Amino acid sequence: MTHPIQPAPFEGRIGRTLAESEPHFTSSPHPGSDAPNVVIVLLDDTGFAQFGCYGSDIDTPHVDALAAGGLQFTNFHVTPLCSPTRASLLTGRSQHAVGMRSVSNHRTGFPHQLGHITNHAATLAEVLGEQGYATFCCGKWHLAPTEDISAAGPFEQWPLGRGFDRFYGFLEGETDQFHPELVVDNHHIDPPGGPDGGYHLSEDLVDQLLRMISDSKGVRPDRPFFAYLPFGATHAPHQAPQAYLDKYRGRFDEGWDVVRQRWYERQLAQGVIQEGTQLAPRNPGVKPWAELPDSHRRFACRLQEAFAAFLDHTDDQIGRLVDGLRQMGQLDNTILIVLADNGASQEGGPFGIMHEMKYFNGIVDDPDDVMDRLDDIGGPNSHTNYPWGWAQCGNSPFKWYKQYTHEGGVHVPLLMHWPAGIAGDQRGTRRDQFVNVSDVAPTVYDLLGIAAPDVFRGYAQLPVTGNSFAPVLADAGTPATNALQYFEQSGSRALVVEQDGVCWKAVTRHIKGESFDDDRWELYELSTDRSECNDLAEAQPDKLDELIGLWWAEAERHGVLPLDDRMIELFVARRDDHSPHPTNRRYRYRPPMSPIPSAASASPSGRSWELTAQVSRGADDAGVLWATGNANSGMSVFVQNGRLVVDYNSFGEHTVVESELEVPAGDCVLTARVQRTSRTEGVIELAIDGEPCGSAELPYMMHIISSIGSSVGLDHGQAVSPRYEAPFAFSGALHAVEIDRSGASRSEAETAARTEMARQ
Repeated sequence: MTHPIQPAPFEGRIGRTLAESEPHFTSSPHPGSDAPNVVIVLLDDTGFAQFGCYGSDIDTPHVDALAAGGLQFTNFHVTPLCSPTRASLLTGRSQHAVGMRSVSNHRTGFPHQLGHITNHAATLAEVLGEQGYATFCCGKWHLAPTEDISAAGPFEQWPLGRGFDRFYGFLEGETDQFHPELVVDNHHIDPPGGPDGGYHLSEDLVDQLLRMISDSKGVRPDRPFFAYLPFGATHAPHQAPQAYLDKYRGRFDEGWDVVRQRWYERQLAQGVIQEGTQLAPRNPGVKPWAELPDSHRRFACRLQEAFAAFLDHTDDQIGRLVDGLRQMGQLDNTILIVLADNGASQEGGPFGIMHEMKYFNGIVDDPDDVMDRLDDIGGPNSHTNYPWGWAQCGNSPFKWYKQYTHEGGVHVPLLMHWPAGIAGDQRGTRRDQFVNVSDVAPTVYDLLGIAAPDVFRGYAQLPVTGNSFAPVLADAGTPATNALQYFEQSGSRALVVEQDGVCWKAVTRHIKGESFDDDRWELYELSTDRSECNDLAEAQPDKLDELIGLWWAEAERHGVLPLDDRMIELFVARRDDHSPHPTNRRYRYRPPMSPIPSAASASPSGRSWELTAQVSRGADDAGVLWATGNANSGMSVFVQNGRLVVDYNSFGEHTVVESELEVPAGDCVLTARVQRTSRTEGVIELAIDGEPCGSAELPYMMHIISSIGSSVGLDHGQAVSPRYEAPFAFSGALHAVEIDRSGASRSEAETAARTEMARQ
């Protein structure tokens, strides 16, 4: 007996002939011809004071114009770290509840740190896509487990797996702005240009996003779009075109004390902060500018100039985006939101850094030693971050930085521009109501008339716990809709609550490794003390105890527990315990291959290892067999002029060893071995077909080589070695490259993990 195949449900009628049948056409969801577009522009590590309209004298005319033509929020809060903020922004829920208490680089085995957003929390892109919106993402993702971001996937947590139709950008926590590690949709690509041709990632991201929008609107003008533009700026490395760097020469020679005071006074004059708000004292470790040696001042000024140039350049790209939307006739009915993911970064340390990999190898730059490289700062041959003094200046008037739950880490800019939806008499006004990043998605849903689903693609959905602030758009006097908000990052905690018209904050700065029960809590009345200068903990212990109790209740509600202050240890655990890329694995690569991100590649950092390449070559064949890193630091194994060559690039100091024997024509096996001989020294040994043929002492063996990944058969991106121009692809037949690092110790892996935290 045969059984008919059951078709999908059909609402027409099927007879024996067409005449006896009735067709039925399903229609795709459509939000309506007047539905607004939504654009969210996210900046990275940009402090509260760093836009011109928030107090700085850095040139940001395009962001300032959006504030003048829209609404400027002066009491907006985020999480203190990038991945958690992004998860909360895109879901309308707390970061812990959706599985992203920290960066996506690791998982802990607990629900609050999955390394990705749980499928029980649909993203804005997923929800709006189901409503008929086109959805685009261009920029930094950092919401997928980094062990899963190679060309091997899996791809479920990449942007296309979480609701975006198109993606162009990078998946990790940072990238080089001149030589980015790019992904299009679900595959890795080489950048379309380099710095010599005027390439810069921020410009490329806006170009790509405008093209996506134009493609969509050109063919489907009736279909609205959601565009998410998370710039790599202003996260380190601070890199900008030379014209922008030149523009800021000498602009900060007065030093951070004078500049911070000036920005604070501008904030008061602009009304960005309330009258009576104090300028917080210098953070511990920030020296008075007058006490710094001349070389320290010169170094610090150049680093701040690079940051300012980077922000100025990013502002110009925002201007290009706005102009593009205007030219397409889309600007008036576009809800355009601009915000930052956390406060300014402290990851440059007390003096600033010329090269982050040097810093995370435990080497502190002596400003006297970098005087001859000042002109490199901000360009393609640097990887800089500014010192604490400039970071606190960027967070004016607050204390502390990114990664802290004090205001300097969580209080950032937010702008909203929507000509069709914001009344003319409200444009250019400010909103001082407390708003949190989890409130953004519910506000978008509210403005679009959309309800977040209870079930999405078979997954029961967590409740949307953010609060729509749509009511405050029309009336500056409307009470805040969010009256209770917790914060937590690596054990540092805070709670903000409004009670009887008074806004209170309890906050503690946890010291890693110490008992959470011993943390000292502080108490502030934010209504009159936004900069947390007057601690009321001793004067009002009952109020403090009440708020601490509320924090624990919110922690239970949002899945914050268990408290966990691990960071470096988590990177080690990821690689050793449950990652497909453990530290002791033997890797075998067969070209052609896409570039391999650092979290998924065979990193030889700080350990003994051996590379073996099986090749077949003609007499003139040459090229790179394997490379990792870039011109700032890295290592390359290549054949050139008939010799096997290794260039070990230790922060610009090159140890080059060349084989004493020629590489024979035909089939052969080439070996490069790095032996660690002490904590900081090693030796490179070469062999051809098993015969030793060269060695060199390594005066400094890097514990961390680079945040840039590896390539097989060529050197993608910026060349590691000055002896060739990238990509210098091997012109013979490269059958396989095998890397054996099975002797790696756990202590070496712990050292290797230290770089990851500052890259977020």
